[in-house]
Amino acid sequence: MEKNGFRALLHSGRSRVILNIVRKLVNLVLFYSLSFAILFLVATGLRFLVLRIEWVRALSQEREAVLIEIMTAARWALSLAVYGGVLLGLSYAVRRDVFTPMAILCVAVLTIGFTFGIGQLIESWENVPPAKALAQPLGKPGLILSNNVRPAGTVLVLLEGPAKPGGSRVVATPDKPLLYQAEFAGKDLSLLSLPPAPFSDNCPWFLKSLAIDLRLNAENIRQTVNAGLLPFLMYAGTLVFLLCSLMFILKFSLWPLANLFLGCLAFRGVLALELFFKTPEMQEMFDSFLQNRLPRAWAVPLIFCGVGLLAHLYSFLVYLVKRQSHYAA
Repeated sequence: MEKNGFRALLHSGRSRVILNIVRKLVNLVLFYSLSFAILFLVATGLRFLVLRIEWVRALSQEREAVLIEIMTAARWALSLAVYGGVLLGLSYAVRRDVFTPMAILCVAVLTIGFTFGIGQLIESWENVPPAKALAQPLGKPGLILSNNVRPAGTVLVLLEGPAKPGGSRVVATPDKPLLYQAEFAGKDLSLLSLPPAPFSDNCPWFLKSLAIDLRLNAENIRQTVNAGLLPFLMYAGTLVFLLCSLMFILKFSLWPLANLFLGCLAFRGVLALELFFKTPEMQEMFDSFLQNRLPRAWAVPLIFCGVGLLAHLYSFLVYLVKRQSHYAA
């Protein structure tokens, strides 16, 4: 009877542990899915507004394809959601003490699935003929255009406003008298040579560089999605594997915000490293090093996989040391 009671108690304890792990994993899946969706939708909206403003600033007389801009913004937002979603998911797993191997596997599978699915959806939507609409003119007659990079350069004053940018204007050149032009003397009516409409741009450089890197990363994701499932899994899978291996960084401090900040720095470094490996110079170096022994497309995934394995090995060794010290105490 005592043995049967002990077995029942042991079985009940295991059931509670398994149920607790499953419950935490379900919460992780819900949290990650919701975070990924919110991050993707918000980033798409913000990026679309940026693209919209850039289009209006260019004073283009061509019709604007809104659907193409939405797809471009969605592709950029997908790149941000990959990095941001993995970071938030791992941070949640650390804070909620989710079983680490299952948490990493769950976040990796969800990230790869969401990325490939949304990428395929974006590519299919791009095949739809977009409806084009003329952008609403920005400003009124007397709009002043100047170069933001060289504020002391030539200044243009559109006397008829942006609605007729090819109309009369006044050209102000430093150390020269004002020049009045009754009409645009050039043949390019798209006016691509005009400086953009004046907008204050106080965005820090590190945010601009991040936006540029995400745009380049979005193009890499697009190429792998178009190449098929296997090339996508080889590239995006190893990238997510590397990102998940950095979970130990989120355990450095007892303050979750400090860990999240360290994670942001680490993920920013991975993004920069990824784009550095994609430069033509590094691709030529890979060619000279591999010498046709392996396809060049395998170089970056193998590097990501190797670094990720080392990081996971480090985390496992740290876990063993802490476990032995706990038993010794």
